[in-house]
Order: sequence, then C-alpha cells, then structure tokens
Amino acid sequence: MASQSTARFRKTTGPKNRGRGPGLCPPPTGDQIAGPTGESMTRREWMAAAAGTAALCLSSCSTERAVAPALVSVVKAPAYDQTIYDTMRRMLASHQLDIRGRKVVLKPNLVEFEPESSINTNPLVVHAALEAFRAMGAGSVQIAEGPGHRRNTMDLADAAGYRRIVPNFEDLFTDLNLDDVTRVYPTRQFSRVDKLYLPNTALGADLLVSMAKMKTHHWVGATLSMKNLFGVVPSGIYGWPKNVLHWAGIDESIADLHAAFPRHFAIVDGIVGMEGNGPIQGVPKHAGVLVAGRDPVAVDATCWIRSRLPTCGWRRKRKHT
Repeated sequence: MASQSTARFRKTTGPKNRGRGPGLCPPPTGDQIAGPTGESMTRREWMAAAAGTAALCLSSCSTERAVAPALVSVVKAPAYDQTIYDTMRRMLASHQLDIRGRKVVLKPNLVEFEPESSINTNPLVVHAALEAFRAMGAGSVQIAEGPGHRRNTMDLADAAGYRRIVPNFEDLFTDLNLDDVTRVYPTRQFSRVDKLYLPNTALGADLLVSMAKMKTHHWVGATLSMKNLFGVVPSGIYGWPKNVLHWAGIDESIADLHAAFPRHFAIVDGIVGMEGNGPIQGVPKHAGVLVAGRDPVAVDATCWIRSRLPTCGWRRKRKHT
C-alpha cells in the first residue's frame, strides 16, 4: 500500500547547518522524531517534511517563498515480479491524474548493455506503468528514450529486456536521439545554453513521465527523475555522451530541462538501485520501493533522503530549480 504524505512549508531562511549542506540528514532510528518546533513526528511525517524542505532549498535558500503541498508516494515493492502491476495501478490512481484521451510518453533510463545489473530502469516497471496509464483511459502511451552512451538504441533496449517484457515494443518505442526536433527557448534559463533542440515526441506529450532508476552519480551526487531528462536531449544533435550539456553546467542544464517540461510526472524505480560509483559502475542496492509524484523536485528529494545519500550533492542544484 502506498505511503502518501503531503507537506506545506511557507518560508525558508536558509540552512541552519551550512557545514553539511542544506541540513538534510538521515532520520534518527527511533519511532518518533523531534519536529522543527519540538513536537514529535512520525517517520512518515519526517519524510514529508524533509522532502518539502529540500524543495525549498532547491528553489532558494535565502528568500521567503510560499510552496504548494507536494504529494509523494513511497510504495513498498520488494521484487520485480507480477505484483508490480497492481502496485503501480494503485499508486498512480492515488494521484488522480487527468489523462483520459491524452498522450502519455514514458521516458525510462537506458544506459548500458547489462540486463542483470542495476543500471537501467527495469522493463517490468515500465510495462506496469504503460498498462496502468492505459487502464486510466490514456489516448496513447508511448515509450521514448535517447541514450547518451550508446548509438544503437534498439539493441540496447533489447539487451535490457524491453522487447521480451513489453509486447509490440518496437511499435511503441521512439528513439529520441533520431526524432524530429523543435528549437525551444527556455522560459527560465540557468545554463549557458540559450536554446535547446528537443524531440517532438517529448514536446508533444500531454504528460511526460520520467521513469528514472534510483542511482548515485559520481558528478552530481544522484541521478533521479530530473537528471533522467538528459535522455530527452537528442544525441543526434548534441553528440554522445551529450557533452554540450556537461560544458554548459550539469546542474544548470538539469534545471533548464526541468523548466522546459512543465507537464511532467515522476516515477523512480528504487526496487533495486545503485550505490557507489554510479551511474554505471556502482553496485546494486536493494531499496524495495517505487517513488512517484507530480513534483519532480519533491520526488527526488524524497529519494535522496530515503537512500541516505550525502547531502552535499544539493549544493549547486538548490540555487537553480
């Protein structure tokens, strides 16, 4: 059953513990946790509060700003098995998405040819989402990805198990590296890139669903739903491995892409994630959860806290998103 929690914060005056980043530390081990005013909080309430605080720090750590509540589902999913289909259906239903008759594009994270590793978003999770959105009345559900390391995308998807798990996969899949593009000028620009050429399949979606893998990342701390949007940037224009975005600033480019796709939903595959030297050479880490929500910042903050990653990774992104 989904663990759903909503947090509202009215303002922030900056982190109190600047020596360790924006004050987001793993929760104590007890059942009750002291809240910001001294009252007791359950661990679920702490998770919601921490996610909200992270979202505020990402927005601005020195200015006051009202923040709308963010609903984030953290759902137990112990293994990649058939129970995922019902779990996914109930999780998505809880967010009351209005997608009837609309176009949904699922964007998984496909990186390398290692089906038994924890590198790629598991195809069973993606197929469960596809079936759930169809059951919710979506007009169409597609799968699309633009890998940054490999040019032969269909072979990569095949090696990752997508053709085996997803019926008619080739008919449903679009290689975003080779898709037709439109020039877009970001409404909010953070990087040194003043315009982006983005694939029409992603731009034309009524709902773009970032289906990230919960992984560490040796440059940005973690790769989650927002970093997963690097895969919508076509390598056919930006090259492999999309170094233009790296040179423009990885954190800033993440913020640019987040702003470019406002109709965005996040699902993070944390059943088996990755720790260590991610996003490719790390080791599998069982977390046993799926995490989802309409607000990618809150979803990523929740994943960050739940995985108990070091807080220093927020040091730059908090200024931009």
